[in-house]
Amino acid sequence: MMNLYAKDRMILSVLLFVVVLICNASTSSSASDAITIKPRHLSLLKSALQRPSGEQSELWRPMTDQGWSPCLDLGNSPSLPEKTEGYIQVFLDGGLNQQRMGICDAVAVAKILNATLVIPYLEVNPVWQDSSSFVDIFDVDHFINTLKDDIRIVRELPEELSWSTREYYGTAIRETRVKTAPVHASAKWYRENVSPVLQSFGIAAISPFSHRLSFDHLPAEIQRLRCKVNFQALRFVPHITSLGDALVSRLRNPLWRSRKDRKNVDHLGDMTNSHSRQEPGKFAVLHLRFDKDMAAHSACDFGGGKAEKLALAKYRQMIWQGRVLNSQFTDEELRSQGRCPLTPEEMGLLLAAFGFDNNTRLYLASHKVYGGEARISALRQVFPRMEDKRSLASSAERARIKGKASLLAALDYYVSMHSDIFISASPGNMHNALVGHRTFENLKTIRPNMALIGQLFLNKSITWVDFQQALGEGHVNRQGQIRLRKPKQSIYTYPAPDCMCHV
Repeated sequence: MMNLYAKDRMILSVLLFVVVLICNASTSSSASDAITIKPRHLSLLKSALQRPSGEQSELWRPMTDQGWSPCLDLGNSPSLPEKTEGYIQVFLDGGLNQQRMGICDAVAVAKILNATLVIPYLEVNPVWQDSSSFVDIFDVDHFINTLKDDIRIVRELPEELSWSTREYYGTAIRETRVKTAPVHASAKWYRENVSPVLQSFGIAAISPFSHRLSFDHLPAEIQRLRCKVNFQALRFVPHITSLGDALVSRLRNPLWRSRKDRKNVDHLGDMTNSHSRQEPGKFAVLHLRFDKDMAAHSACDFGGGKAEKLALAKYRQMIWQGRVLNSQFTDEELRSQGRCPLTPEEMGLLLAAFGFDNNTRLYLASHKVYGGEARISALRQVFPRMEDKRSLASSAERARIKGKASLLAALDYYVSMHSDIFISASPGNMHNALVGHRTFENLKTIRPNMALIGQLFLNKSITWVDFQQALGEGHVNRQGQIRLRKPKQSIYTYPAPDCMCHV
């Protein structure tokens, strides 16, 4: 009995410690938001604010035909075998785009094993605490129907296997759980290690599953199936696409700003419908990946002074306990290597230098920005017509996605796919997913040359003209041109040549 009480006290102590950490993190976050943030590139910012109106004519020109087109239909794909080998379950962690790639891989593994796929289980995101399920995010009927000729998919297990749940695998070691799948496992590995489990039990639950299928040495039909899932089968639920269409319409409507200024945000129906009588405008999407985790993990200096450096160092130590190798380098070393995420101010300068003027309709795709509005203010000065989910949609329209990181990201993804130009502040899952999807659709996408940009911002005496010229020359072939996938690279970021045909 004493041992039991001691164990209970130990558990209570651990829980109290976790609560303290959370409170400290919250206090640290609040303090960081209050940090005074001053422009780091004042000379360039002044030049950007004084730049003449009128954008370069070629800036908004769509991508020309590059001789590649989507190519997903093999034409002579074998029909589904009459008998399935069993059921495959996968448990996916990460954010929306990491889970998206996991879903594509799960379909491919089910195909390799001639198994029936159970709609993937999405783990609660530990960072954003989002419990949204597959059916909350994706149109499950469209998903199943699109892939009905490729694999069998069920929403849930039959009654006799209903014991196979996330909770069941979380309480003990189970023979039906496969947890040894190596990163980028081959098709042969799955046949040798998962097929026997299916044959013995009729079900195999694979967890963890992120990045558990190789990008190389797979049959052409498997590669194209992965792209079919990613680019055709994964469609967002109707209320996301409907709201996304409304935001895109408002971004393209030249009357939106004057209507919004009348504080009529909750009654937008007439304005949206009037769009059909107006010549549609163009807009760009900026994915601003600048949350506190990103800032702390990079170990870079973002201009918030000693207070911000201390706050980020404390947060970094608390969360990663010295495992951030970047912290061993100076800020100059990190920037010259392109390893620092770009701040809102720096992204504003980049876009201005590329030729976007202050009349540009810019949509900000972002979760919570570290530093809050103070951090965004310089970007807003350069692009006063910048919009986001909050400014474009009414509170009633946002009610179904409020506080749900996956649905907010899905909305940003949808709007990004319908923009004339997309640019991301730094590489990451959202950037990689959209670069691949827009490549597949031959849409203009500016990929920042991070090393070049870092070196330019280190040059405190650079003139606006030289800054513009260097950026222009360094991004000539980084605006959506086809790049063939190299070994080990993601098929979801580089869909050619596996899922595109050269015409």
